[in-house]
Amino acid sequence: MQFQGKNVLITGAAGGIGQALVNAFRDQGARVAVTDRDTSQITADAHFDGDLCDGGFCDGLPTRAASALGGLDILCNNAGVITRGNITTATDADYALTMGVNVEAPFRLCRAAIPLMGHGSAIVNTSSCWGLRPGPDHPLYVMSKAAIASLTQCLGRDHAPDGIRVNAVCPNEVNTPMIRSGFEIRGLDPDQAIAELNASVPLGRIAEPDDIVDVILFLASDAARYVTGSLIEVNGGKAVI
Repeated sequence: MQFQGKNVLITGAAGGIGQALVNAFRDQGARVAVTDRDTSQITADAHFDGDLCDGGFCDGLPTRAASALGGLDILCNNAGVITRGNITTATDADYALTMGVNVEAPFRLCRAAIPLMGHGSAIVNTSSCWGLRPGPDHPLYVMSKAAIASLTQCLGRDHAPDGIRVNAVCPNEVNTPMIRSGFEIRGLDPDQAIAELNASVPLGRIAEPDDIVDVILFLASDAARYVTGSLIEVNGGKAVI
């Protein structure tokens, strides 16, 4: 029960990683506020449905969560979108969505949350291995995840004197509905595609949501009390190719 008495806000709570993250925090004693477009199927202590591309929604969310929970100790900027295709096919709408969810929302949420947080609080952002070493044909995704990685390092340094730690988890492929839907859009069989990806990973499989959640929990916990401004790769030994 290492998060007993802690108040947590999680974005992207309806996704594969998000739902596992909510359950893990609650299992370890935390009070959890969740946000996504639809959180009706999630068991949590406070629900805030909304659009992370809405600046006003993001600006007010940490205060609303803190009011509902009785404070705010941990922020997990877990929400994200993947826009595929090279830059010649990227549209203005693709750009706006990717930057809105992956960059502007975490920026706004951090800006609003930090003044509410006390010594010993933590922010965990979700970047990507692709934000550190870009892969092919995902320029918007790569750019957005590189931005959140840099923001993490900056905030980790700036707010260390406040006792607020800021770190990021950087996954490679994760077996979630998001990656499976991407295969379906491209006309591929998701199970076969996942099997092929598994064969490309030195540890023998791509990540499951719990593999990422365990690292987020570590970064949010007192076990990581001397870790800030860090970008933790969780990739099974697979390089970006």
